[in-house]
Amino acid sequence: MWFSFKFPITKFTHSSKFKFKFASTAALAHFNVSHTDFSESEDYSSSSSSSYCSSNNITNDNIKEESFHIVKSLQNDPSLAFSLFTQLKQQQFVGFPENISTYAAIIRIFCYWGLNRRLDSVFHDLIALSKQHPSFEIHDLFELLLDDGAVNGGNHNYMLRAIDVYVKACVVLKMFDEATDFLFRTRRRGVVPNILTCNFLINRMVENGKVDMALAIYRQLKRLGLCPNHYTYGIVIKAFCKKCELEEAAYVFKEMEEAGVRPHSYCYTAYIEGLCKNMRSTLGYAILQACRRENVPVDLYAYIVVVRGFCSEMKLDEAESVYLDMEKKGLVCQVDVYSPLIYGYCKSHNLLKALALHEAMLSRGIKTNCVIVSYILQCLVEMGLTMEVVELFKELKESGMFLDGVAYNIVFSALCKLEKVDDAVDMVEDMKAKRMVLDIKHYTTLINGYFLRGKLVDAFAMFKEMKEKGLKPDIVTYNVIAAGLSRNGQAHDAIDLLDYMETQGVKPNSITHKMIIEGLCSAGKVVEAEAYFNSLEDRSIEVYSAMVNGYCEANLIGKSYELFLNLSNQGDISKEGSCFKLLDKLCMAGDIHKAIMLLDTMLALNVEPSKIMYSKVIAAMCHDGKLEHARSLFDFFIKKGFMPDVITYTIMINTYCRMNYLQEAHELFEDMKRKGIKPDVLTYTVLLDGNLKANLRRHFLSPSGKRTWDVSSLWKEMQQMEITPDVVSYTVLIDGQIRAANFQDAISLFDEMVDRGLQPDTVTYSAMISGFCIRGHMEKADTLLKEMSSKGMTPGSDLISAFERGIVKARKVQFRK
Repeated sequence: MWFSFKFPITKFTHSSKFKFKFASTAALAHFNVSHTDFSESEDYSSSSSSSYCSSNNITNDNIKEESFHIVKSLQNDPSLAFSLFTQLKQQQFVGFPENISTYAAIIRIFCYWGLNRRLDSVFHDLIALSKQHPSFEIHDLFELLLDDGAVNGGNHNYMLRAIDVYVKACVVLKMFDEATDFLFRTRRRGVVPNILTCNFLINRMVENGKVDMALAIYRQLKRLGLCPNHYTYGIVIKAFCKKCELEEAAYVFKEMEEAGVRPHSYCYTAYIEGLCKNMRSTLGYAILQACRRENVPVDLYAYIVVVRGFCSEMKLDEAESVYLDMEKKGLVCQVDVYSPLIYGYCKSHNLLKALALHEAMLSRGIKTNCVIVSYILQCLVEMGLTMEVVELFKELKESGMFLDGVAYNIVFSALCKLEKVDDAVDMVEDMKAKRMVLDIKHYTTLINGYFLRGKLVDAFAMFKEMKEKGLKPDIVTYNVIAAGLSRNGQAHDAIDLLDYMETQGVKPNSITHKMIIEGLCSAGKVVEAEAYFNSLEDRSIEVYSAMVNGYCEANLIGKSYELFLNLSNQGDISKEGSCFKLLDKLCMAGDIHKAIMLLDTMLALNVEPSKIMYSKVIAAMCHDGKLEHARSLFDFFIKKGFMPDVITYTIMINTYCRMNYLQEAHELFEDMKRKGIKPDVLTYTVLLDGNLKANLRRHFLSPSGKRTWDVSSLWKEMQQMEITPDVVSYTVLIDGQIRAANFQDAISLFDEMVDRGLQPDTVTYSAMISGFCIRGHMEKADTLLKEMSSKGMTPGSDLISAFERGIVKARKVQFRK
C-alpha cells in the first residue's frame, strides 16, 4: 500500500554525465503560484503556460536550457507543471535524451502528488523515445532519481511510486524482460520493490504463458528479501497448476504456513480452479466442501470453477449436484453457473435438460445472452432439428435480443442444410444493417451451402467476393471447396484445387484428402476415389479412415471391412467415427460376426469402443435372436466400467420376453432399478406385453413349474413412479385383457385411455372391434369402425374379415331364435 508522504524538493544534483548551462533564473526564484485543485483531469491551455513564460521573461532562446528549472519550480502546481511540460515537448523545447533531467523533475512532482495516470503517460513516452534512441537506457533516469534520494537522506518513497508505475507500464506493453531486469537493478541499489508491483508482474506473466519465468522471478525475489503476501502465494499456486504440477501447488500451502501467512480465499480458489482445469474436479469439489466444513472463507467463484470443471469433463450429474448445493446454501447462481451447465447438456444432446435449465435461469431474473443461445442453436443443428433452429432464431430476433456473428453463422448452416442458402444470403443484409462484418466463417458456410445445392457458379462467386473483401481463405475454406467439387462429381477440378492452394501458401492437409475421397464416394465415383487414395504417398490414419467411410457411403461394406483389417494388421486403426460407421453398416446388414470382430480388434489395439458402439452390437444381436451372445457382450460391457442406459436394458428385456424367458427379463428389470436407472414407458410396455403373452400360454402353473406374472402390480408400479402410460402401453394391456377373456376390463381401460386425452390408434381400434365381434356386439363394433374411419384410419383386411364373420355369426344366432 502506498502511504501519504511529503518530501522537500531541493536543488537537483547532476552526475557528471548530465551537465547543462543555465541562464539566470532570478525571475523564477520570486515566482509563486498557489492552486488548490490538483486533479489529474485538470488541464491548462497553452495560453496559461504562455502567459507564465512571458510574465517571467522566459524566451525561446533560453527556455530549452531552462526547462528543468521551469518545471521544477512548479512543484506546488502539478497541473500547470504538466501543461507546461506538454507544451515544451510539443514545441520541441524539451529534447531527448539531453533534457532527461526535465523528465526526472516532472516524474518527482507527479510522484509527490500521487498522480499515477500522468506518471504512466510520461513513462509510456519515455519507453517510446528510448526505442528511437538505443543509446539511452531507462536506468540512467532512475540513477538520477536515486542520487536525488540519497541527497535527501535516503528518502526513496517517491522512488517506489515511480518504480511501480514504470514496471506496470512495461507489463502492459508485455515488456516482461525489461521489467524484470529493472526490478533486479533497483534492488541492487538497495530499493526493495513493493510487493503489489511484484504481484502484478508475476500474475501477468502467468496469464501470458510465461509460467517458468514467473516462478523463477518469484524465487529470486524471495532470496533478495521480498516478503510474499497471500496474493503472491495464490499467483504461485495458479502458476504451478498451469504447469500441471499439482503437488508443487499443494506444497505452497506449507510454505505459507512456515512463513506465518494465513491462506486467503484467493489461494484456495486458485488451487481448486487449477485442479478443475487439470481434470481433477472431483478433488477440487472435495476441497471446496472441506473448506466449507472448516468455515474457511471461499467465494462464489470457487463454485463456478467446479461447475465448469465437471462440465468440461462431461460429468454433468456432478455439475448439477454442485448447482443444487449452491441453491441449498442460499448462494445466488449467476449466468456463469448456468452457462457451462447448458453447454454441457447441449454438447451431450440432452436438449430437454438444457432448455429446462435455461427456463430456470430466466425464471430467476437472470438474463440470457447470445453465447448461451448459440449453444442451444448448435445443439439443435447437431440433432438434425434444422427447421427448429431457424424458427428459434427468428423468435429471438423478434424479441429484440442481440445475436452475434456466431449465432448468425449457426442459422446460416441450418438454412444451408435445408437447401435454403438464398435465405441465408438474404440475412447478410440484416447483419450489415446492424454493422456486423462477415468473417471468413460466414463466407465458408455460405460457400458450403451453395455446393450442397449444386450451385457451383454461385459458390465460386461467393469465394471471389470473400477475397475482394480482403479476407484470405484458410484451410477450412479450401477443404469445403474440395468437398463440394468432389460431391458434385468434379474430380479433376478438386485435384487441380490442390495446386492452386499451394500457390496461395496454403498446404493441403489430411482433412483436404479426406474431403475429396468421401466426396467422390458419395457421388458414386468410387473408382476415382480409389485412384486418388492410391496416388497419395503419405497416407495418414485420417486418409485411411476416409476411405473406410467412403466405402460405407457407397454401401461397399465388404471393401470397407477389408481395408479396416489391413490397417489394423499394421498396428493402426481407423478413427472412431469410421469404426462406428462401419459397425453400424455391419449391424444393419446383420453381419454380427464381423461386428464383434471389429470390437475385438479395437480392444486388441488398446482403443476402447464407445458406449454407443457396444449398445449397437447388443441391439443387432438381439434383433438377430442371438440372445446368449448378446447377454455375454452385455455383461462384458458392464465389466469394462460402462453403465448401460435405459435403451440397452429395454432392448435386452424385450428380447428375453420375446423368447419367453420371463424370469430373466424380470431379473434384468430389477437389476436396472437397483443401479438407479429409471425404467421408461417403453420398458414397462415390453414387460407388460411379455407377461400377458406368457400368461396366455399357461394357467396358474405350467407343466414346467413356471409361474404366471402379475400384470396389475406392474401397472400400479408404473403409475407410482409417475410414468404416464401412452397409447401403445394401453393397447398392449387392452389386447391382453381381450385375449384373456377379461373383456369388461378391456372396455374400462379403453374408456380410461380416452378420458386421459389419448387418441386410440389403428391397433387399439382393431383389438376392441375384434373383441366386440367375437362376443357378437356388432352394433358397438360398427360404431367403433365408423369412428375409426372418420379419423382417417383404414381398417386392415383381417379386421374387415373379422367384422364380416361377426355379422354372419350374429345373423345365424337370430335365425336360430
